[in-house]
Amino acid sequence: MSGEERWCVVTGGRGFAARHLVEMLIRYDMFSVRIADLEPEITLNTEEQNGVLGHALKSGRAKYVSADLRDKAQVLKATEGAEVVFHMAAPNSSVNSHQLHYSVNVQGTKNVIDACVELKVKRLIYTSSASVVFDGIHGIINGEESLPYTDKPLDSYSATKAEGEAAILKANGLNGLLTCSLRPSSIFGPGDRLFVPSLVAAARAGKSKFFAFTDAFVFMIGDGNNIYDFTYVENVAHAHICADRALAAEQEVAEKAAGQAYFITNMEPIKFWEFTSLVLEGLGYERPRIKIPAFAVMPIAHVIEWIYKIFGPYGMKVPQLIPSRIRLLSCSRSFNCSKAKDRLGYAPIVTLEEGLKRTLESYPHLRAENQPKREGPSKASICLGSGRVADTLLWKDKKQTLMTLLVLVAIYYNFIASQSTIVTAASKLLLVVSVFLFIHGNLPEKMFGYTVEKIPVSYFHLSEERSHQIALSVASSWNAAVYVLKSVCKGNDWSLFLKVFAVLYRDAKLIVLEQMFSCYESKLQSDTCYVPFAKFFHGMKQVVISLLILSFLGAISLQTLFVIGLPVAFAAFYLYEKNEQAIDSMFLEALSLGCKLKSDITKKLVGFKKND
Repeated sequence: MSGEERWCVVTGGRGFAARHLVEMLIRYDMFSVRIADLEPEITLNTEEQNGVLGHALKSGRAKYVSADLRDKAQVLKATEGAEVVFHMAAPNSSVNSHQLHYSVNVQGTKNVIDACVELKVKRLIYTSSASVVFDGIHGIINGEESLPYTDKPLDSYSATKAEGEAAILKANGLNGLLTCSLRPSSIFGPGDRLFVPSLVAAARAGKSKFFAFTDAFVFMIGDGNNIYDFTYVENVAHAHICADRALAAEQEVAEKAAGQAYFITNMEPIKFWEFTSLVLEGLGYERPRIKIPAFAVMPIAHVIEWIYKIFGPYGMKVPQLIPSRIRLLSCSRSFNCSKAKDRLGYAPIVTLEEGLKRTLESYPHLRAENQPKREGPSKASICLGSGRVADTLLWKDKKQTLMTLLVLVAIYYNFIASQSTIVTAASKLLLVVSVFLFIHGNLPEKMFGYTVEKIPVSYFHLSEERSHQIALSVASSWNAAVYVLKSVCKGNDWSLFLKVFAVLYRDAKLIVLEQMFSCYESKLQSDTCYVPFAKFFHGMKQVVISLLILSFLGAISLQTLFVIGLPVAFAAFYLYEKNEQAIDSMFLEALSLGCKLKSDITKKLVGFKKND
């Protein structure tokens, strides 16, 4: 720095790439840095507090300014006195909201341009995206800046980035302002909150391959040979400094560099899925091995995107598996940086290998061995009683599970698929049991080195006392049922009728029903009867739902129930245990969306009623 204090502004200065640029500017001692971002005040983590940024803020060489780019007055205040503006602010690219992206990437960019022109800022460097020329259908190999903007942008982020970039390049020369645009491709590095965390989340959720169609990173989408250009974040920051030096150089060099767009990469193209696998393996996860054609996944992606469009306004997070993401994962995207090298003097300062190493070292909390281990039995195990049934359905005792499945398959083919009558089925079962017992009883105690455990005779013995207890229990239950039916048939005891009705359909609100009819019999018209009546109707709603469920189950044949129910039982509990966290979060999110949707509908109905 010269004796005179020189200021630069970094918009979106708390973003991923912008943080690295801020620190690099401070380290290189080029400018005093004004960090502009949305938050009311800057919050530093421990590493930043003890690093160059923390010291610069304390010494006054860096300042934080809260500014919303959509407010021109705030932009003017943040830009005042600056020699150069690095315009890096942009919304999260994974949030597919056209209104948000347009307001920041287009309108906000125009406010930045106007502020730079009015305040006579010398240089304006814009952070664009390599996606501005990518339509998601045609792959790009060694693409150059001569490629036109695509007519069919991948998403709202890419479309508005292209529009913002066009405005920046058009502004070159206004009131002495020199501009250029940088197009980094697939930025990665320490501090990334999108690519690596999403990759790890997909790997963790998809460990059992159950979530292959909700997290696009679990399986390879496409043939796995698509070439990609990744860019280490410090190289992106370095490219911005190269651009500023070129624009600040002598007139011939500056004029050659100004008003142009430049692709920025690590200049080391690599297969996308190879790079992804290196990240996963480096963090201790299994690399994806199974390939799924993009055309096979695309219909599902369109359905998921349609669901998101419906529930997005109610807080649903942007899913991974959407058409634009599938196209990104399955197409080639590599770019030529010759123009940036020639006109800006750009060359990567960190290799892809070194960048990957630094990135992996910065995510110790995401490593597989550092993930929280389950303590105690799972919810699925507790639900199943944590006994032999749980061990069987959760495949903890594989021998027992396989034996159970074989027995069930035998029962299905011999007694259900054959559509035998109850008598025929019972006789077949007795025959099978008799043959089994006879053969088992005649087997030697040792056979092929294995001990044959004989079934004790006591297993088939029923003592006189036990048989007497069973007979008394059956008789007592029968008499109680007959007594209740007799009382109901008389038609006088309404309370008993309602109790029977509630018990049959598992309604737990017997006391409420009694209170309701107590109010009715006393002909009380006070407000005290409102609560029992409200609870009564709520209980009746549950009864109606129970009746519908019973009618649905009654329409299903035993064969269908056996074919569908048993595989579901043996698969559902196991899959839930393996993906408990992910399924619970999905359920809670769906419940939250449902409650919000219900609340919104209720408000609209109330408003409609008031208008009437």
